[in-house]
Amino acid sequence: MGKYSIKDLEKLSRIKAHTIRIWEKRYNLISPQRSDTNIRSYGDNEVKRLLNVSILNNNGVKISHIADFTDTQVKDKVKDILTASGEFENHVQYLIGAMMNLDEEKFIAEFNSFTELFGFEKTMLQIIYPLLDRIGVLWLTDQITPAHEHFISNLIRQKLLAEINNIPSPPNRDDIWVLYLPEHESHELALLFAYYFLKNNGKTVFYLGQNVPVESLGNVIEEINCAKTFSTWTSPSEPEVITAYYKLAVSHGIKFYYSGQSPVELEDAIILNSLEAFKEAVK
Repeated sequence: MGKYSIKDLEKLSRIKAHTIRIWEKRYNLISPQRSDTNIRSYGDNEVKRLLNVSILNNNGVKISHIADFTDTQVKDKVKDILTASGEFENHVQYLIGAMMNLDEEKFIAEFNSFTELFGFEKTMLQIIYPLLDRIGVLWLTDQITPAHEHFISNLIRQKLLAEINNIPSPPNRDDIWVLYLPEHESHELALLFAYYFLKNNGKTVFYLGQNVPVESLGNVIEEINCAKTFSTWTSPSEPEVITAYYKLAVSHGIKFYYSGQSPVELEDAIILNSLEAFKEAVK
């Protein structure tokens, strides 16, 4: 059971804390727990509901109308919005079926079939990333457990690592990237795809993985002639934590790249939130 502050909710939902308080007070959209000193805290159910409310509101549904919906109606309307069919919808649905049944053999067979048809990169962008978005929807609407997400994420991770290992290392170390996740960050699929993309484009990559302390990153930077660092942020982080990684890169004259949402403005940092931005960065 998670425990979140109103600042955490603001970062997760991108809704201002002031607005969250208004929705809470005026419409009773979420119900926080309060400490003896009257400090709000929120659980997983409140986070899910707020994210669902945000999706509906961003798609034109008025807050006053959402407040009249039952939990079931909210979840159904979110599913209607986020599961619109597309070119690769049938493939995504097939993999969802494999996940729901915890069917590893079926997932691997279909993934291999997709890569033969579309290539690895297109499979990741057009099928796997929509699949991960859909998993988020299923979690928000209480249709899967964390075990389903871990099951499918681990299989995708294995496929990424296998593809990365099949790419030969570049002969020269002219453009070195260090990839890492900051402390308390463990969602590495996007970082692994960045590893694949950079290596496939002839870059030298030092992949440090999850939960890397800033001191450890500093030790690596000092040992190699690193040109760039890249990280992905999906979990809420305190501004001073992100700033520490940024200042480390800047102090060594290294370009600081990231994807996700920063809780603080970082001058001269470069955001890579799309494949097009990545392609520009590796030119």
